[in-house]
Amino acid sequence: MFRFLVRRVIGAMVILLIISAITFWLFYAVPRDPAMMSCGKNCTPENLAQIRKNLGIDHSIPVQYWYWLKGVFVGRDYAGYGYCDAPCFGYSFANNVPVFDTIMDRLPTTLSLAFGAAAVFLVLGVGAGMLAALKQGKFLDKFASSASLLGSSLQIYFVGYIAMYYFVAQLGWLDQPSWTPFSDDPVAWFSGLLLPWLVLAIIFTANYTRMTRSQLVEQLSEDYVRTARAKGLSRSNVFFRFAWRGAMGPIVTVFGIDLGTLIGGAIITEQTFSLPGIGRLAVKSVDQSDLPMLLGVTLLAAGAIVFFNIIVDAVYALIDPRIRLA
Repeated sequence: MFRFLVRRVIGAMVILLIISAITFWLFYAVPRDPAMMSCGKNCTPENLAQIRKNLGIDHSIPVQYWYWLKGVFVGRDYAGYGYCDAPCFGYSFANNVPVFDTIMDRLPTTLSLAFGAAAVFLVLGVGAGMLAALKQGKFLDKFASSASLLGSSLQIYFVGYIAMYYFVAQLGWLDQPSWTPFSDDPVAWFSGLLLPWLVLAIIFTANYTRMTRSQLVEQLSEDYVRTARAKGLSRSNVFFRFAWRGAMGPIVTVFGIDLGTLIGGAIITEQTFSLPGIGRLAVKSVDQSDLPMLLGVTLLAAGAIVFFNIIVDAVYALIDPRIRLA
């Protein structure tokens, strides 16, 4: 198991390296010069050359990428800015601030949004799917299936604006979505993120309800489950000890991917509710052709997905003994 995880970690580092190289190369396929954008209207060749040197783009693309990669691990000295300690992702082309510090400032917002929403939709979705599987063919099953089909067809930007209009502006039941650090005011932190959590839960709960129900119905029809029932085990014992454990694999896989994606940046959600997270930072970086910031956000998003995939592999070994034997 340890060797397997080591191989996965090494593979993850290779994947992140390839992603960073591709992102770096694709940036220069866009016909926008960040030095020219920073130079202004009365730009002289001397000013333009100095700005290129300060931004670190006065070399060829491979050399620039090598300097950037080296700075991530050992730091880098930037002309006009001073020494940038590792992990150094450079300075923003748009506002000349350290990329790493900016991402760390935005990350708590995205983490709070991702983990809070994940807790809500995992409990609601899995719970509803379990009830639907237990009441297969009855009213509760049909209601849960219909509701999940409706929920999966909705979009966050549509549900978000409708929810803000009714529950915030008209009824006043919820506070306007906003970001307050948990250490400053836990109550304001919770109330400001409650509506985004619920909106995300509506979309994701539908998927987890359908997936949990289908997996449990399939497991309940397996031979080993019927054998356990024939031996006299109670229905609840068979359900949780055998069927539920066999159905957890696909649920854990999808949950790991969804959580990694949310941490990488819930772009639509953060744009809809004006939350200062990683998703909005990514959109702003693209608009401003801010390569250092875009690279930092891209690596964070890719790293989150790869990290949770590794966690899923480790959890598999705890769920399914056959994986440990393999």
